[in-house]
Amino acid sequence: MPMLNTRLRSTAIAALMCTPALPAAAEEFEILMLNTAAENAQHTNVFAPDILRIQLGDTVTFIPTDKGHNTASKRGMIPQRAEPWNSPMDEKFSLTLTVPGVYGYICLPHYEMGMVGLIIVGDEMQNLDAAKDARQVGSARGAFRDLFARAEGSQ
Repeated sequence: MPMLNTRLRSTAIAALMCTPALPAAAEEFEILMLNTAAENAQHTNVFAPDILRIQLGDTVTFIPTDKGHNTASKRGMIPQRAEPWNSPMDEKFSLTLTVPGVYGYICLPHYEMGMVGLIIVGDEMQNLDAAKDARQVGSARGAFRDLFARAEGSQ
């Protein structure tokens, strides 16, 4: 019987050693869609926060605190193999991000006014140059330029 216990113990230890480590528990984050920034009433149509750093597998929920907003990934500003999104207007929308990189997103009705944001997933920003080179219009051009400068400055 002692020989059987030794074999069972050895088998159990070997199985545990071959099991990959479990990832850290995924977290959930919220981004508010607002008509006016809380800290500056002159800054209208904003996402709060407008830059979010998360890890692989984390979930982001966009909350339409004020009416008239949605969220959509910006063409050319998400990593390859990542799924684009386009949420319904005025509805809470959640997505779990599993591809590392930079995700640029917009509010379709207020994109040209500069209602844009960035989500940075993981530590690798392989698509950073492509995201920076994506074509922008109106106030979104300067808004994204500011977001990239802030994001790179806080690394």
